[in-house]
Amino acid sequence: MTGALAAAYRSGSQRARVVTESWGESNLYCPNCSSPKLTWLEPGHPASDYSCPKCKFWFQLKSQKSSIGDNITDGAYAAMMNAIRHDELPSFYFMQYDLLTWSVRNLLLVPHFAFPLSAIIKRKPLSRTARRAGWVGCNFALNRIPGSARIPVVSEGAISPPAEVRQRYHLARKQVEGLTVKQRGWRLDVLRVIQSLGKAEFTTTDAYIFERELEQSHPDNRNIKAKIRQQLQALRDRNLLLHVGRNCWRLP
Repeated sequence: MTGALAAAYRSGSQRARVVTESWGESNLYCPNCSSPKLTWLEPGHPASDYSCPKCKFWFQLKSQKSSIGDNITDGAYAAMMNAIRHDELPSFYFMQYDLLTWSVRNLLLVPHFAFPLSAIIKRKPLSRTARRAGWVGCNFALNRIPGSARIPVVSEGAISPPAEVRQRYHLARKQVEGLTVKQRGWRLDVLRVIQSLGKAEFTTTDAYIFERELEQSHPDNRNIKAKIRQQLQALRDRNLLLHVGRNCWRLP
């Protein structure tokens, strides 16, 4: 990255923002189409940092010095939930950078369609003495997003080929294509839990282990086991899961 851009700023957050977003303008590409570049939007543009000049998809870059863990701090909780419910969320690039060398260590892509409501964690309201007293923020729980939708673009300095990134992006999109936001949430949550089993083959009973967790994410549903079975069959119908025997499944 061009660290010299930071010289004009005193604030650490402003320095990081200018340097990383400038790098994004030169290096980020659209995973949804063949565009090799993204357009850097004016600072303060609501919800997004870049747009694709070809397919018009929006993207946001979130950068930090620390490693990319399970939780990423974001903005207002209500706005984030509303964006997911109305399918208005941008796709996110999550970056870890090295401040000493101004270089990219890790870069993770999570498509906009891969965020279930269960991945948005509500933070406590700001105290009454805070400047924005009562304001409620949120965190992204990346561990509540299916592993297949957490797409590495840079891993410890090693760059993934754009063709591979786009292939993984389109496979992740196929998992939820044609679904409403509510249906998508169920699909993503079930896909995540079965991937978290860490098994190539698993049983329906294995999936039932997550009944209580899914019940908490979907309190309006009274028959969680039936919903799990429905989602397993739907994944099978899209060739995203193989049915290898009675109540036995295999991830491709």
